[in-house]
Amino acid sequence: MKVEKLDPKELRKLSIKDLQEKLKDLKMLLMKLRVKQHVEGALENPMAIRTTKRNIARVLTIIREKQLKGEE
Repeated sequence: MKVEKLDPKELRKLSIKDLQEKLKDLKMLLMKLRVKQHVEGALENPMAIRTTKRNIARVLTIIREKQLKGEE
């Protein structure tokens, strides 16, 4: 599983509904990474969990920004 940093500029172009779908996918990925780490003992990329958690935070921040602006 390759995990890359999401670009905030690209995320801001998405609607709140799309961001919520992205958030759902990221949370599922985080769960899979944690299970894989627990079962195998180590991941191929040990930074994958941290990167995924930060991507989740980015998406949540942008959702909140859009809500404060009154966007849907």
